[in-house]
Amino acid sequence: MELCYLVLADGERYRGYSFGLPAPTVEALANAAGAAAPKAAGEVVFNTAMSGYYEVLTDPSYTGQLVAMTYPHIGNYGCDPAWSEVGPESSARSTVKPAGFVVRSLYEGPVPSGRQKLDEFLFEHRTPGITGVDTRRLTLRLRDGGSCNGVIVRAADGDDLSQEEEHRLQDLFRLFPQMEGRSLVAEVGSDELVVVNDEGSPHIALYDCGIKANIVRLLVEHGCRVTIVPASAGKDLIERVGADALFVSNGPGDPAVLDHQVARIQESIGRRPVLGICLGHQLVAEALGARTRKMAFGHHGVNHPVRDERTKRVFVTSQNHGFDVDEQSLPEGCEVWFRNANDRTVEGLAMDSLGIRTTQFHPESAPGPYDSHWIFDAFLEVLR
Repeated sequence: MELCYLVLADGERYRGYSFGLPAPTVEALANAAGAAAPKAAGEVVFNTAMSGYYEVLTDPSYTGQLVAMTYPHIGNYGCDPAWSEVGPESSARSTVKPAGFVVRSLYEGPVPSGRQKLDEFLFEHRTPGITGVDTRRLTLRLRDGGSCNGVIVRAADGDDLSQEEEHRLQDLFRLFPQMEGRSLVAEVGSDELVVVNDEGSPHIALYDCGIKANIVRLLVEHGCRVTIVPASAGKDLIERVGADALFVSNGPGDPAVLDHQVARIQESIGRRPVLGICLGHQLVAEALGARTRKMAFGHHGVNHPVRDERTKRVFVTSQNHGFDVDEQSLPEGCEVWFRNANDRTVEGLAMDSLGIRTTQFHPESAPGPYDSHWIFDAFLEVLR
């Protein structure tokens, strides 16, 4: 493996070794930079899960980000397509959603029969990784200073980055888009209507802003007919689908700039129940007139405690978001259904008068835990 570096926008460097797709040179990054950030460049975030790296790598919500795992040893059980969180898409898109992967120690030994090594999986899907990074130091930097842009890069001579290359990188960082203000839903999700479980009931219109596959699986397990509607859907398409409820999916990017999607949701509010997960929760809040805002480093992992404000019950959830809903901006009659037990941020909304239910966390729980699967029953109870 070649020597390479994770370089942050503030100039801080982390030395490591390349795996997956070889890290690009500064010159290659310069040639790829422009209106959109290339692979190897993106917002650096840390994920606190001890397992589930495959689900993380295939989660559309990580589009445009470099994901650093805080658990030190990654890759030991291999990769299996059966775990993929890429939703039912009608166009060929990359299976690996993050722009890069950062680990402390890459496992390079044998994996169970029928599975692929992590190194091979990332290479096949043209995504760079870096191992040997001091992820404890990196996590503390992101926790204390907030998430920031970074790149995985190697020196042209295969050794240390030259002063000229470092200066050039700083120029390139000015071209890389910030996550705040960035629209990414066009890079994920379906391009046309897709129907799953055609004979099921009730009928759910699933607005696809970058859906995770396990949401579809669980809705089908609950007997639902699911019509996946692309995020680019035109005016009144959701109405013409004739569904019993609108379900707004998770997805990447800044909800505050998704005016088209907010308008489509507003068309449904008051006409049918409206449900949402993660980005969907934020978009429903925006459609109600509330505001969303960028968090310092977000919530990423499978061990985040959430409190049900109605029952005061606390459970552990899977989360992946860098934005949250400003509670002070919520309209009258919209109550906070769930609250984060660590920082008290809004984790779910309920508005009985309009049949609205949302969660900021991921009740589909892929890769886990399963504490919040009951949310799907609560969602469907609104229809009944």
